[in-house]
Amino acid sequence: MFKYALKRIALMLMTVFIIMCMCFILIRMLPPVPLQPGDPHTEVLMARREAMGYNKPIIVQLGIFLKDIFTRWDWGISDSLYYGQNVWSIFVTKLPASIIVNLYSIIWSIPVGIALGVFAALKKNTWIDHTISTLTMVVISVPSFVYAFLIQYFLSYKLSLFPFLMKGGTDWFSKEMFISMVPAVLSLSFGVIAGFTRTTRAELTEVLTSEFMLLARTKGLTKRQATVRHAFKNCMVVIVPAIFGNFVGILSGSLIIEKIFSIPGVGGLYLNAINARDYNIFMLDTAFYTVIGLAASIIVDISYGFIDPRIRMGSKK
Repeated sequence: MFKYALKRIALMLMTVFIIMCMCFILIRMLPPVPLQPGDPHTEVLMARREAMGYNKPIIVQLGIFLKDIFTRWDWGISDSLYYGQNVWSIFVTKLPASIIVNLYSIIWSIPVGIALGVFAALKKNTWIDHTISTLTMVVISVPSFVYAFLIQYFLSYKLSLFPFLMKGGTDWFSKEMFISMVPAVLSLSFGVIAGFTRTTRAELTEVLTSEFMLLARTKGLTKRQATVRHAFKNCMVVIVPAIFGNFVGILSGSLIIEKIFSIPGVGGLYLNAINARDYNIFMLDTAFYTVIGLAASIIVDISYGFIDPRIRMGSKK
């Protein structure tokens, strides 16, 4: 297991390196953002561009870029979006908003999704199961931004229960801030709930029809006792790793949802950097999303071995 984890981490780092190099080369093939004459930051930006080798071949620029990151953790300064400010400092200030909104979404979405999946499995082939399964497929098929517009229309416009946009400031745990987050949290929750409902229902349905469940019933256990003691434990082998993956994914945020609700997170920062052609911010966000996505998949794979002792990743017979 340890060798398997090291191998996956090494492959992840290699993948991140390749993606970063490709993105850097493609971006630097575009013309840089024109500097604003008369701005006090212009001289700083000109000196910075000179140090990063903007007038040199792209391969040399890539070497300077990687050297600054690995030796000083220096991602550069903003060229246009936050004129002259340090890119890493900007990113750090945006991260809490994305984490908190997604954390609220996951905290209540996972229990609801698992509960609906269990209920559907226990009521298999009834109208309850068919209704939950149909709604689950519909929710999964519809993009999250559609729910965002519906929530804004009904809850914010028609009923006036919540504001259209997230409240500004950094008082993340105040009542006003939480209320302003509710529409965004609900928009992010639909997909998570539907995903866990489908997974739980499929796994529990399969476990309930297994031979060991029949053996447990013949030994005198009631259906409830057999389900709680044996069925849940076995279906959690698939569900728990998915929970780990979702909690790792809370760092990534949601690009479209953050833009719709004006959430000052890394998702909105990413889109703004693309629109403003702020290449340094774009590179940092690209590296961040790549690492989060790959790390989530690694944690999910490795967690299988810890949850179920029968699974041994990377072993050879």
